[in-house]
Amino acid sequence: MAETTLTETIVAEVMAELAELEDPKTREVNEKHGDDHGVNLSKLRALAKRLKTQQELARRLWETDDTAARLLALLICRPKAFERDELDVMLREARTPKVHDWLVNYVVKKNPHAEELRLTWFADPDPVVASAGWALTTERVAKKPESLDLAGLLDIIEAEMKDAPDRLQWAMNHCLAQIGIEHAEHRARALDIGERLEVLKDYPTSPGCTSPFAPIWINEMVRRQHDET
Repeated sequence: MAETTLTETIVAEVMAELAELEDPKTREVNEKHGDDHGVNLSKLRALAKRLKTQQELARRLWETDDTAARLLALLICRPKAFERDELDVMLREARTPKVHDWLVNYVVKKNPHAEELRLTWFADPDPVVASAGWALTTERVAKKPESLDLAGLLDIIEAEMKDAPDRLQWAMNHCLAQIGIEHAEHRARALDIGERLEVLKDYPTSPGCTSPFAPIWINEMVRRQHDET
């Protein structure tokens, strides 16, 4: 009982600190990207560094359903401590793009159930959930392509990416680019699919950044690889 009370006290203190860090201008910028919080991410990371890893606190912060608290939870949790079903529920609860992105990249990718979840999410009817499956597939394309059907993935991308909802389309496009970058034998087809579908062709890109349009992305990354060798 005392431990529960202590955790409650810490949760209240952390929530109060997050409220103090709230900045209206930061919130305005974040809301343009679908994220409903106003905490500067550098300050959030500094708070996480101070709190260090605390799995129980992370779980309690997640339960608040507050976006800033959930982002903090993902920074102080132990990724390998979550059960498969727990992560599945968390992903379906992740309402905002940043929470979804951090959950997949900072937690799920480091969890022993990542491959099982990849297969579960990949074909999910919810496009946001499916986008997580594609993100995990992209990770495998780059790091563990063995047993992946790359030609089959290109078939799906060719058939479905053009009309996919934004988040799913973005994830599919990343997978397309990764296949083209990492696997020379599939590069010509990946470039051809990108050219024909024209997904993200006109996406505004800041100076010095690489366009997410797959043909430009693939060619630029391959050029850099050649420059490094």
